[in-house]
Amino acid sequence: MSNIEVLEKILPVAPLKIAAMESCREMGQRVNDYIVSFRENTINEVTESPLYVNYKSNNYLVDCSCPRFGSGEAKGLLKETIRGTDLFIMTDVCNYSLTYKVNGHLNHMSPDDHYQDLKRIISAATGKAHRINVIMPFLYESRQHKRTKRESLDCALALEELNAMGVTNIITFDAHDPRVQNAIPLSGFDSFNPPYQFMKALFHAVPDIVPDKDHLMIISPDEGAMHRAVYLSNVLGVDMGMFYKRRDYSKIVNGRNPLVAHEFLGDDVSGKDVIIMDDMISSGESMLDVARQLKDRRAARVFVCTTFGLFTDGFEKFDEYYEKGYINKVITTNLTYLPPELYQKPYFIEADMSKFLALIIDSLNHDVTIGAVLNPTDKIHALLDRYKNR
Repeated sequence: MSNIEVLEKILPVAPLKIAAMESCREMGQRVNDYIVSFRENTINEVTESPLYVNYKSNNYLVDCSCPRFGSGEAKGLLKETIRGTDLFIMTDVCNYSLTYKVNGHLNHMSPDDHYQDLKRIISAATGKAHRINVIMPFLYESRQHKRTKRESLDCALALEELNAMGVTNIITFDAHDPRVQNAIPLSGFDSFNPPYQFMKALFHAVPDIVPDKDHLMIISPDEGAMHRAVYLSNVLGVDMGMFYKRRDYSKIVNGRNPLVAHEFLGDDVSGKDVIIMDDMISSGESMLDVARQLKDRRAARVFVCTTFGLFTDGFEKFDEYYEKGYINKVITTNLTYLPPELYQKPYFIEADMSKFLALIIDSLNHDVTIGAVLNPTDKIHALLDRYKNR
């Protein structure tokens, strides 16, 4: 039985409301439209139970904002009541396109600014919501998830703070290290992965790809991404390989130890298409070096799949590597802000996550299991069957 069929038979926890912060308004609207569609097509009859008040609606979005004063200070504002609702707050902490003024100077919003605005909206709810859930696709400070020296544990502190503010569930995607949930072991924390959306987007954009072990191989760019590559290679029934990052630990450049070389561990990639899996593209330096080495090993086509395309150093290097034939496609989700110019690149493919997010929200609102959502294996197998029999 599908999740949609299950939802039809179960009462929601409370009336649904979605507060999409300015950082992800477009995604919030897409999610809202999907949930409206779900509920129009699945509910057979509306009972007189008060839990079904506003169950079918044309809009679940809450009008909210965080206006700022000239000094740069701000406040959270909810423009309608959320008393007794199941409130989902969506925020994109990586949306650097938003700006505000401080004493006449223009500032771009940083992850810290977005996180503060999230807390302001939680505060504006003043504890009146039945339940508060936070959807933060890129987990705030998730790259600072462990302590190696005298360092701060920013991600753990943020999770504890949200928990103390009354947040019941935190939903994120491809957390850099899911073990950060140990900071709040008695609270809801779910980290989802988008391999199904990657494969769906890739098969649609590259219809001649052959997903078998003679023509395709999955590559992990480092040891940290191994679990993603192992999972996808097992589901697709293909081989995998990995690169080991050799770093110079005697120095620190831009906050990290500089990369000395990539060492490859795996079978021959000659003549095979390869899919490189990772959680994010930051500057892209490491990913592009892996792509170049794979082409030097005579790989056929190189496809990059990454959950978060941050592109902190711009697209110049990606353009160059595409022109040289080192990369063929870059697939990334729309979970974080993507600049308009990226959509004009011939190598870019978007993996739309809005329907997936809508299903997660609708499932949690009904308090039904999300095990099937967490495990996309069956969906990928069905996708492979459709692709092979097309």
